[in-house]
Amino acid sequence: MESEKFKIAIVKLSAMGDIIHAMVALQFIKKQMPNIQIDWIVEERFRGVLEHNPHIDNILTLNLKSIKKKFANIFKEFKKIKEYSKNEYDLIIDAQGLIKSALVSKLLGGKKTTGFDKDSIREKIASCFYDKKVGISYGANTIDRNVKVICEPLGIEVSSEDIVNKERFLFFDTSSTHQKTDTPYILFVIGSTWESRNYPKEKFVKIAQAIKQKTIVIWGNEKEYKKAVWMSKQSDLIKVADKGDLNDLKLEIQNSKLVIGNDTGPTHMAWALNVPSITIFGPTPTSRVYQTAINKTIKSNSFVDPHKLNKNDFSIREIDEMEIVKIAKELLGIKN
Repeated sequence: MESEKFKIAIVKLSAMGDIIHAMVALQFIKKQMPNIQIDWIVEERFRGVLEHNPHIDNILTLNLKSIKKKFANIFKEFKKIKEYSKNEYDLIIDAQGLIKSALVSKLLGGKKTTGFDKDSIREKIASCFYDKKVGISYGANTIDRNVKVICEPLGIEVSSEDIVNKERFLFFDTSSTHQKTDTPYILFVIGSTWESRNYPKEKFVKIAQAIKQKTIVIWGNEKEYKKAVWMSKQSDLIKVADKGDLNDLKLEIQNSKLVIGNDTGPTHMAWALNVPSITIFGPTPTSRVYQTAINKTIKSNSFVDPHKLNKNDFSIREIDEMEIVKIAKELLGIKN
């Protein structure tokens, strides 16, 4: 009689970039524990990031954000969590380190929870809900932090070299017809959660004009769409992406030859897909990413305290666009 699978649930609710940075751990787990069952608890709106990944057995969604709009929704979400707990997991890993994710983890697994210790997270009280705790500096590389909190409880060691040489780990439905084009293109990611993290649209236009190649601008809301349209009117090289879902976004990034964008989820998708990229940093630390032969960063001159990010740091606007152009041409193999 075949023994039952060891079952784990990873709680990483949001946001897109954070989910991506944690997903890289899955391939290393599956290599050493091929029969393990991995379920992932995530906010409904980010489900598409995880979909089609062969390393994930079940994607289980919540909509905790809805509670802010209507408190009565807390009962609906609590019911979902209790239903998920019937899966009887052998281990629950909270890779988020927030009070809300710690509560979800505890409700899912009782005394089978693990997460960051109090010195490794911003919301220190969250660590009180874990039965086993993992320590790593809050200022350490974000990807290293995610890999350690997920892999260490399973007795799996992952080196920086392993992460640099990772296999791509985002997947999509290839039947999508979104933004299909035979012309190679560069992709611009112009939005983010804070205005101070956004590189100026005027400088993005100058980058496109200097590289002299077809460029597609992706957008996620009406404000970003208007910005993309403005950019397209400044240069015949720039086109506005069609509206699409997360599957379309992954496909669009996979088919591009270079992604240039702010420190935000879609730019991090390029790293996950092993697509060349340049991530532009202002008020956030470059320790959020791994630099590789094809994935580069450029940072403004401002000091960043990872424990207290300054949303009023607009130094990203001071980055010389020609420095980005220089890196882009090197990645594209363009000689001046």
